[in-house]
Amino acid sequence: MAKRYPRTLSSGANNTVIALSKTEAGKLFAGDTRSDIGSEAEKMKFANTVNGLIVKFLRLDVNETMNADMLVMERLYPLDFRAYEYERRELWWDVFEDELAQLHQAGFVHRDLRRPSDMPGLRYDNIFLTEQGLRLIDVGISALKSQVGERLFERFIEQERKEMEAFRVFFLNR
Repeated sequence: MAKRYPRTLSSGANNTVIALSKTEAGKLFAGDTRSDIGSEAEKMKFANTVNGLIVKFLRLDVNETMNADMLVMERLYPLDFRAYEYERRELWWDVFEDELAQLHQAGFVHRDLRRPSDMPGLRYDNIFLTEQGLRLIDVGISALKSQVGERLFERFIEQERKEMEAFRVFFLNR
């Protein structure tokens, strides 16, 4: 079981996200997290220059209380999409699809829309519905075309498109 930190918002396989304030959240990198804080920050910043789909990067910091490096990002407040009409969800989906296509065109792929079946949590934990529409969190395993090359990037895009279609069915028809 993952260590519990005060003000925990969520815990994944390698990191915990805590509330820092009403507007900021911090992803803690304590011990061997199997992910690189600098790489994740760079990918998040890159995506933020394309559009607003990915949670906004704010800064890298140190959380002295938790003895952890920390990626500070905007704090999102997820809504339950089932509270909104199908037609409204269709509009949100259209914007989501367009913004994800923009990220792909710019050379960014998220790679974690749907959790692997052996991971705890909900299938689409990394997709939040907010007052601003659908947003993506956790770019830890995302990839930049400039880092992985054309062939691997296209393979990642193909897999992400399959995950998008499955999410579309889930989001619109649930």
